Amino acid sequence: MAQYWQALTAIALAAWLALSPLAARAQGLPALGDGDEMSLASERQLGERIVAELYRDPSYVQDAVLQEYAQGVFDRLVRAALARGEMTPEMHERYAWKILLIRDRTVNAFALPGGFFGLHLGLLAVVDTPDQLASVLAHELSHVTQRHISRLIAQDKRATPLMIGTMILGAIIAGRSPDAGQALMVGGQALAVQNQLNFSRGMEQEADRMGFSLMQPAGFAPQGFVQMFDKLQTANRLNDNGSWPWLRSHPLTSQRIADMHARLPKDLPPAPPEPLEHAMMVARAGVLMRPGVERWRQWIAEAQEARLSGRSLIERVGARTQAVLAAEQLKEYKLARTIFTALQADVRGHAAAERQARLMEAELALAGGDAPAALKALGPAADKEPRPEMLLRAQALLATGDAASVVGAMQTWVTLHPHDGAVWQALAQVWRDEGQVLRSIRAEAEAQVAHYDYAGAVDRFRAGQDLARKSSSSQDYIEASVIDTRLRAVKSLLDEQTRERRLDQ
Repeated sequence: MAQYWQALTAIALAAWLALSPLAARAQGLPALGDGDEMSLASERQLGERIVAELYRDPSYVQDAVLQEYAQGVFDRLVRAALARGEMTPEMHERYAWKILLIRDRTVNAFALPGGFFGLHLGLLAVVDTPDQLASVLAHELSHVTQRHISRLIAQDKRATPLMIGTMILGAIIAGRSPDAGQALMVGGQALAVQNQLNFSRGMEQEADRMGFSLMQPAGFAPQGFVQMFDKLQTANRLNDNGSWPWLRSHPLTSQRIADMHARLPKDLPPAPPEPLEHAMMVARAGVLMRPGVERWRQWIAEAQEARLSGRSLIERVGARTQAVLAAEQLKEYKLARTIFTALQADVRGHAAAERQARLMEAELALAGGDAPAALKALGPAADKEPRPEMLLRAQALLATGDAASVVGAMQTWVTLHPHDGAVWQALAQVWRDEGQVLRSIRAEAEAQVAHYDYAGAVDRFRAGQDLARKSSSSQDYIEASVIDTRLRAVKSLLDEQTRERRLDQ
């Protein structure tokens, strides 16, 4: 794994150097933006290159439920930033605004160029409220909307590309390979820390202020920002042992903490209590971190009725959610269903939590091989079904041999969300099950495109072309035309990607 991250370091750092205005001039290329700043397109391009590597890493988490929850919090902040004029319509259109979940126990989140953001499950597992989660995401969002990457490049054209590369890669790998992350950061600091330190503090304070200003417009309690700062300060006092890398990449100062407390209005109403849905998401993140059999069994034991006596509703919901998912991981489905029955009673009357319970019931049924029970838990399909329900329904219908009924909804989804690789992959499975092999191959190719693996996509499109030449079906002829068109478009993207990599060498 250490070698993997060293390779990622080399790729992304080379990309930073190649895309900087200084490198562009050295290679006889045009500068990337007005005023020697990176253009929006160049930032997005760089982000895609880094994210393509993250998608390949086994720690990348494809969990539709957690993804929807985290992305939902983030999307509200993005809409607020656009409405307040914190980003231009062009930036909103060009950037990805995409959260990637990372299976890592450390408390960390990081922004990448082009509107991509990494969120460790470890951070999700420690935030007490959605407002606290929103505060971290608002801070990271503000680093991007305020063009801090471009501002760093503009400040010091010789040193900054390397320093920015180390900042980004340090944020990514610090929790995965501390030695590699530390070594990389030392190199960047040796070049530019003296000139950049004050500016970096200024950027942190600016991200705090801008992020704080998004909280209420996005529907979050501003207290979440202060609560998260207090939580971070407590961790700092306890001598950070490396499990809170966000503290290293976003060092707290007394000025930052005081500023946030001062910005909190005196007459602000009390923050709302933690919703049951959030408690379920925190529990889910903890289980998906895969802490091991011993911890899973401990959570199951803690969910016994006698041990939950006298506990608050939210504590019971969190404990039982964790226990159900832990039992599922251990393939103890009967025990999981028993605990789930108690959880179901706990969340009755709480709409968002009831929905999460239905999704959990469907997951549990599918894991136990009971697809009809999963469909019963999901209920009738809605006209515009949310993504988690759609993916679970497709999985259940594949098992019952009736997946064709979900194709229309999935095609509509990928038309609106063409970079949703998971839905493209599910659609590929459905089409293959229906005997539409050529369509299945095209969907597999589109899944590769969605993750910026253009070489892999070209291979699949060419496989589709080879198959189409052997077919006499009129339907395959139409599909072959689509494949030909998409192959040309993606081949162009691959050629451009290849040229960039040659410039990096």
